[in-house]
Amino acid sequence: MKAADIALDPPAPRAARPRGADLARLALPVALPVGLACAWEAAVRGGLAEGRLLPPPSAVLATLRALAESGDLWHHALASLTRVGSGFALGGAAGIVLGAGCAALPTLRAALDPTVQALRAIPSIAWVPLFILWLGIFEASKIALIALGVFFPVYLGVLGAVLAVDRRLVEVGRVFRLGRFALARRILLPAVLPAVVLALRAGLGLGWMFVVAAELMGASEGLGYLLLDGQQTGRAVQIVAAIVAFGVLGRLTDLVLSAASRPLLAWQDDLARSQAAT
Repeated sequence: MKAADIALDPPAPRAARPRGADLARLALPVALPVGLACAWEAAVRGGLAEGRLLPPPSAVLATLRALAESGDLWHHALASLTRVGSGFALGGAAGIVLGAGCAALPTLRAALDPTVQALRAIPSIAWVPLFILWLGIFEASKIALIALGVFFPVYLGVLGAVLAVDRRLVEVGRVFRLGRFALARRILLPAVLPAVVLALRAGLGLGWMFVVAAELMGASEGLGYLLLDGQQTGRAVQIVAAIVAFGVLGRLTDLVLSAASRPLLAWQDDLARSQAAT
């Protein structure tokens, strides 16, 4: 019997979701941070806590509004976003190429993977003096540090994804006499793509972490500069405002990456998709 002769039952129609469920789904992700912020605001206003070292949300929002109105917030945010974007592109591309190469070529993996794993254990701040010595104190050293932070999780994710492909899938492709390109496009790529997307998201998160260390290398702009300036001037509210801006930008870029990769994973019928539909 051919596969085309097998009758597949049509999927059951989804029940209409109540409007209240949609509102609850939108409110749930912000419930915890908003609840904690409101509790801290009430504690400071009620005299139960001092808001000098950890300012209340109202003071942080006022600082963010002032920075936005002066244009400083957008200027520093754009500088950090540009650095993370450049470092993510370089580190992500290098991680995908080297991870796939080491997975496909055992000799290359045996030669390079132990060294890469050893370098991965080195703290990010330890690279700062070396990159300054090599590349100077300007943009090249900052982007290189971010790219290094992005590279390691992407490399590890791609390497593990390719090596974890079910051998039987490859054998099925060979039975159907698929060429190397067709085998990679129709079997290997769909098998590894979900893990690669997850590795890219992890790399993007580390890129935002590394940009703080990068912008401590003599930067005159960027959200990391705002952090350092707040520390040197003793303005805790500016430090917290910069941290909030980092969190918002990091979350927005992660959402953009997830949305961009969603069409590539539309064929998946996994648990996450079924949970989103309920």
